[in-house]
Amino acid sequence: MLRQPLFAVLLALVLTPALKADDAHPILPLGAQAPDFCLPGIDDKTHCLKDYASSQILAIVFTCNHCPTAQLYEERIKRLVADYQGRGVAIVAIEPNVPLAVRLDEMGYTDVGDTFAEMKIRAAYRHFSFPYLYDGETQSTARAYGPSATPHVFIFDSERKLRYEGRVDNNPREQYVTEQDARNALDALLAGKPVAVPKTPSFGCSTKWAAKEEGRKAEMGVIDREPVALKLASAEDLKGLRKNSTGKLLLVNFWATWCGPCVKELPEFQTMYRMYRHRKFDLVTVSANYPDAKEGVTQELAQQHASSTNLLFGSMDIYSLMAAFDPDWNDALPYTVLINPDGQVVYRHQGDIDPLEIRRLILANLPDDNYIGHQALWQTR
Repeated sequence: MLRQPLFAVLLALVLTPALKADDAHPILPLGAQAPDFCLPGIDDKTHCLKDYASSQILAIVFTCNHCPTAQLYEERIKRLVADYQGRGVAIVAIEPNVPLAVRLDEMGYTDVGDTFAEMKIRAAYRHFSFPYLYDGETQSTARAYGPSATPHVFIFDSERKLRYEGRVDNNPREQYVTEQDARNALDALLAGKPVAVPKTPSFGCSTKWAAKEEGRKAEMGVIDREPVALKLASAEDLKGLRKNSTGKLLLVNFWATWCGPCVKELPEFQTMYRMYRHRKFDLVTVSANYPDAKEGVTQELAQQHASSTNLLFGSMDIYSLMAAFDPDWNDALPYTVLINPDGQVVYRHQGDIDPLEIRRLILANLPDDNYIGHQALWQTR
């Protein structure tokens, strides 16, 4: 029931003049001089165009954290850096997106968003070997260069004139690549030759210009209006929950209104639910309150806009209910379990969670439903 109203709201926004402001960001034309920039990097230093003046060639790659296509190119960008090191080529990555312009339903393939702090997390996790700069504060550099998608490559010669613009290569799935476009451009410029194919289309997630913040606001408005329901759960219900016959990756969180750490974590679980629910994933919260506390539990869930599946112990015999789900659980809260569609527990933790750890486990265990190869990306580092 969610998809229809959310789609309708977002479609209406796409048609508004505000979002058509995307058209005001043309791509830098071939032969143009590299626009100047000074941007903060993940090394906490300011990086400017002039800092790369000693390099014969400068390649600027506009990329980001949340986009699954950009993620597939991270290792290829690292190889470009390694292969052209010491050959007069500087490679710099710039993150152009306004973080609040990324909707939660656009984050179904990522562990982090596109904030400056999350860029540092992503770079450390994937061992980035190149400068990674943030332009999401003003987008002044992105507006000057006009990247249409992430990743989008701009390669400049020794005079800093644009000689190549477009994709890294001709297929996000590396095994199907037949044209190494960026490499071909670099090799031609290093040899003093013109680039044979100077312009190619870029493919990936669209640049999140500031105007798209309206889409995120609309999405949150829909989320805030979603119904919040609470169902009493029997021992049989909890046994079935543990077996997981949903056909989805299932995250189960046991909590209680009187458990401070539990309540503090509820927003994290709801964010994960909103990020991954359009994939084969589901979240079930289980309140360990007594059934006569249903009103208070419902109020807490409503405050969190918790539209996930929510259960409440349906009996005063709470110990038998806990044992019905997991006989080995020693009954302390919070308690979190991730169960794959075959009923196998892939994560079990008693106490405060590490949200990043769980998100990465979700991504590593979600099936390749509509983006083949993405699961393997999260199973390796």
